[in-house]
Amino acid sequence: MLREVIIFSFGGQGGVTAARILALAAVKDGMYAQAIPQFGAERRGSLVRSYLRLSDAPIRRHSSIREADVVSVFAEKILNIVNVGDVLKKDGFVIINSEKGGDYCINASEIALNLNLVSAGWPIVNTAMAGAMAKVLGIQEKSVTEAIRETFSEKLAESNARAAEIAYREVHECQ
Repeated sequence: MLREVIIFSFGGQGGVTAARILALAAVKDGMYAQAIPQFGAERRGSLVRSYLRLSDAPIRRHSSIREADVVSVFAEKILNIVNVGDVLKKDGFVIINSEKGGDYCINASEIALNLNLVSAGWPIVNTAMAGAMAKVLGIQEKSVTEAIRETFSEKLAESNARAAEIAYREVHECQ
């Protein structure tokens, strides 16, 4: 079964990296995966879209995603810019870095701040969001933490893996 995911993030939050981590983790779980970034002239704070495809069969599509099964929102403020309903399939769901506003919630910003995953005063939420998304998408926690350890330098790997582990356990249905 093919699942298509759109990740909305601001430049500097790590949305592109999260898509790559999840694709690598899915492959570790025996799936096929694609991570496709879409951005223009990048700068911190600009809107970034990343696409992720997961499947149990080879993926023949290599384009952007217009309607997703899952939308992941890395900052609540993105909901002021993007109408998620325009890109979400009728039976799809939303994972959000917030305690409200989606189908699944995680306070990824708090996790990042508690682990000092900060750059220029911004919490870097990519690995926490990757952990939460992995749980909801059925990717094993171990696969995500292994993918993180392969992606980051030794200095950053453990705190980022810890962020994913916490989020994997704490993601919940929104109230």
